[in-house]
Amino acid sequence: MTRGNQRETDRLKAQKKAAANAKKPKESATTLAKRKEADAEALRAKQKKKDEERAAGSSSAGK
Repeated sequence: MTRGNQRETDRLKAQKKAAANAKKPKESATTLAKRKEADAEALRAKQKKKDEERAAGSSSAGK
């Protein structure tokens, strides 16, 4: 159970946090979709590079 003014200080802290989050602009659906696509493309490129390194490494290891 909370003691003293802890409940009040926690409530004020939560209000400040909520006010700070309210000022931030929301991300639109189109921006979110673009960001997801860009992230996916970056991961595809990273995976392709890793596959190429793996293929180059296995071909040189066999010699």
